[in-house]
Amino acid sequence: MSETPLFTHVSADLIGVGSGALRDAPLLSGLLIAAASAAGLNAAAAPVVRTAGDGGISAILLLDPCHLSVHSFPDRGLALVDVMARDGAGATKALDVFRRRLLPASVTSETRMRG
Repeated sequence: MSETPLFTHVSADLIGVGSGALRDAPLLSGLLIAAASAAGLNAAAAPVVRTAGDGGISAILLLDPCHLSVHSFPDRGLALVDVMARDGAGATKALDVFRRRLLPASVTSETRMRG
C-alpha cells in the first residue's frame, strides 16, 4: 500500500530580479506573509529577517507545520525561494506571489514530495 506524501517542497531560483527589491527587507518579509495566505497556510510567528553586509536578505516564516523562506543576492539579481506546503496547489500559489511581485527574467524550480 502506498501512502500519500505529507508535503510538497518547492525550491526555486528567481533569476534577473531588480536589486532594489532584493535589498528591501519589509517587501520580502511581506511577500512571505502574502505567500502563506495565498497558499492557505497559517503563520506560527512573525517572519525572522536578517540583512547581510552586502544588502542581501534572508527571511523565514514558520508555518503550522511548514515553512517559507527567501534568500536574496542583490549583486547577482537572484532570489532563492523555498516553500514547504501540505499540497502542490498551495506550494504553487505561494511561489506565484514571489513571481508576480519580483518579476524575474526566469525561474527554475524543483519539486519534491516529502514525508
